[in-house]
Amino acid sequence: MILIPFPEMMPMAREIAAILGAEVQPVALHRFPDAETRVTLGGDPGGHDVAVLATLRDPDRLALPLRFTAATAREIGARRVGLIAPYLAYMRQDARFHECEAVSAPIFARFLAESFDWIVTADPHLHRNPTLDTLFPIPAQTVATAPLLASWIAANVPDAVILGPDSESQQWVAEVARHAARPYAVLRKIRTGDRQVEIGIPDSPALRSGTPVILDDITSSGRTLVRTLERLKEVGARSATCVVIHAVFSGAAEADIGRAGAARIVTTDSIPHPTNAIGIAALLAGAVADLSRALDGPVTGSTTLDGNSSKGHRND
Repeated sequence: MILIPFPEMMPMAREIAAILGAEVQPVALHRFPDAETRVTLGGDPGGHDVAVLATLRDPDRLALPLRFTAATAREIGARRVGLIAPYLAYMRQDARFHECEAVSAPIFARFLAESFDWIVTADPHLHRNPTLDTLFPIPAQTVATAPLLASWIAANVPDAVILGPDSESQQWVAEVARHAARPYAVLRKIRTGDRQVEIGIPDSPALRSGTPVILDDITSSGRTLVRTLERLKEVGARSATCVVIHAVFSGAAEADIGRAGAARIVTTDSIPHPTNAIGIAALLAGAVADLSRALDGPVTGSTTLDGNSSKGHRND
């Protein structure tokens, strides 16, 4: 296999390549003054299976370079071209909430499927779409990070009380808590705007005696974490640790969370960021290996690795 990482993904690419025995051929992206992009592959992928590694934190900037990369690999003679997207964007707009607005999740899924033969991702936001195969017409695998989050929590916050951001997170948070063997509670959240949210803290004896660990699958504006930290301080809880899967962190989100009183902010490396402390390369590599084997035989829809739910939750 040839692994083609986008520039910021080289550290993860080396880990995945070591597990798969793949060759790494980084793609070069040159942005011209007119904002067009020149894409240059790092080698000849002719006759090989290709996996493009790109996290989609900034999908509008990356979408065309992704398409150009996949098309060029095919033109040169790649046997199959897949996408490893540790963070998969545009999954949150999965319904039409206002008249005439785009439902971007299925549109973006079709856009990617036109370029790639398969996709592997980690914990996508799937609320109204139960599995990825309701969106993608190509084989898709999801890896679930719950056991990795639980392992980190158990090792670093042994008295943790795990907090989920809202009712949608119930199943996911319960899974992390089960693996970590710690109690959990789910917050009550009311969103009043893109950056406005109100949080209700449950009355929990465990919360008064343990260290709160706030879980969030996607932190973008950071308002959910900020308001939760503020409310925890109001009820006299200990300083909380924030554990996040996808560190989108738009604007000053990370700084805002720190100022609100977070003892520590920890994220997976699905999006490269200084807060990364939980690596998911091995999970992704295993999914790629399984999917590659499956593609040489019968394939039926999307799957989730390690037996955990792939369902995600939108929590900003």
